[in-house]
Amino acid sequence: MPAKHKTRSAKRKWSRKVTGHSDALTLKKRVFASRSPARIAASLKRSAERSHRRKSSPYRSAMSMLTFFINRAGKTLSDERRRILEQAKQELRHQFGRS
Repeated sequence: MPAKHKTRSAKRKWSRKVTGHSDALTLKKRVFASRSPARIAASLKRSAERSHRRKSSPYRSAMSMLTFFINRAGKTLSDERRRILEQAKQELRHQFGRS
């Protein structure tokens, strides 16, 4: 019996599973949908500081989740959304007192 191959859409959903069930963070729903970089950063910071699932520092966990989201969205991310998310990185650094 030949092995069944996953469909293309099934392969793409692994990132949603990682975001929701990994030992990274417990995120507020639709946190990345906000148009405000400050709001995105504040939500990530709050989630990172409250989470018992993270393995590293709150700053590192929050930044990793934001970077993971940007990388997984890839080509489907509009220029405007990418700009907002990149600004959220800067805001996250600022909120954690990093340069």
